[in-house]
Amino acid sequence: MKNLITIGITIIMFFFKSSAHANYEKIFYDFKINSISGDVINFNDFKGKPVLVINTASYCGFTKQYDDMQELWSRYQNKGLIVLGVPSNSFNQEKKNNSDVKEFCEVNFNISFPLTEITDVRGENAHEIYKWAKANYGKSAVPKWNFYKILINKEGKIEDTYASLTSPTSNKIIKKIESLLN
Repeated sequence: MKNLITIGITIIMFFFKSSAHANYEKIFYDFKINSISGDVINFNDFKGKPVLVINTASYCGFTKQYDDMQELWSRYQNKGLIVLGVPSNSFNQEKKNNSDVKEFCEVNFNISFPLTEITDVRGENAHEIYKWAKANYGKSAVPKWNFYKILINKEGKIEDTYASLTSPTSNKIIKKIESLLN
């Protein structure tokens, strides 16, 4: 009996995890954000392309994931993938200003994918894309820590989210990206 209850609960949780019921009054491509250099990044320019959004921090134990982010960008940029780094001090592990973050990323990781300005990713001051993600996908879209990943599909909706421990080049993420690119 306990096994049947466990199976039933598992099935119910699987169906409720889905974002199929989201309203999506707006899609990802409806938003803008400032780049690390102060220019505007208009997500409409990414329309029809999958986007992997990752909140980053210079002083985090996961900072070496910048290498994996750059590898993804190099491997899939010409096939349409956008890798977007969102430096954030929401967990008190980021440098104090954009120019220091930009220099850190270029010198230590030779980053060439787009980076935003330092941006809040949690709470009342979170950027509107993170508020949108939570409203449309639920709490699983709210970063739990630095290097949390949100994968946007070609329709501008959230495809999936990944924990900080999941490398950007993990088989799980690569398979999902490749399915979106095909």
